[in-house]
Amino acid sequence: MLTKRIIPCLDVKKGRVVKGVQFVSLRDAGDPVELAKFYNKQGADELVFLDISASHEGRETMVDVVRKTATALAIPFTVGGGIRTLEDMKRLLRAGADKVSINSSAINRPQLIKEGSDYFGAQCIVVAIDAKWSEEDGTWMVYTHGGRNKTEKKAIAWAKEAVALGAGELLVTSMDQDGEKNGFDLPLTKAIREAVNVPIIASGGAGKVDDFYEVLHDIDADAALAASIFHYKETSVAEVKASLKQRGVAVR
Repeated sequence: MLTKRIIPCLDVKKGRVVKGVQFVSLRDAGDPVELAKFYNKQGADELVFLDISASHEGRETMVDVVRKTATALAIPFTVGGGIRTLEDMKRLLRAGADKVSINSSAINRPQLIKEGSDYFGAQCIVVAIDAKWSEEDGTWMVYTHGGRNKTEKKAIAWAKEAVALGAGELLVTSMDQDGEKNGFDLPLTKAIREAVNVPIIASGGAGKVDDFYEVLHDIDADAALAASIFHYKETSVAEVKASLKQRGVAVR
């Protein structure tokens, strides 16, 4: 049986980790390198580092911060934000990332997924999908540039397209639930889980230990990602894993 993964997320802006609610009202949560060391020691299965303003500001991910963070880690490390080309991917993988996460650039030029997958292997390419429910469209729509721009793409159709192009994993963030701490978006995660056959990382809404059980056991997501609940010590990776293990969920 494949074990479920618990993944803290570092949303980084101007070299500091920040966290907000529904992608706005950001507040400081600490130094990325120190937090990486902390989560490494706590037993996190992986770490995701997202330079959340890189795409919006039209610049590259902070390679120096990525390099320093990577040296503090002995677990897989995914980096995203401002990745537009194969060269950008190479630079970050050379700096110590194990996988790259692409979002806005993949929407703008889907072929980037195939280029990365062909060159590095699908296991290296994570496509991040920021989705928000639209009453008007009757489904979840995809947003880019840190949740600022609504696209014409429907989340489930885009998930299928991304996998067909070579995405090895999908990081699915519910913008409706982000930072709200009232649970993961189970209908969204379930819809995408049923649409594709690659690992799904559920993101957005973790507020208590039970939320992880629901999304990993009931919905069968492969991993659950959280930020503020860990950054502000409301619970810990170790507590989440102990609870899951007690309830029969396979964790490392």
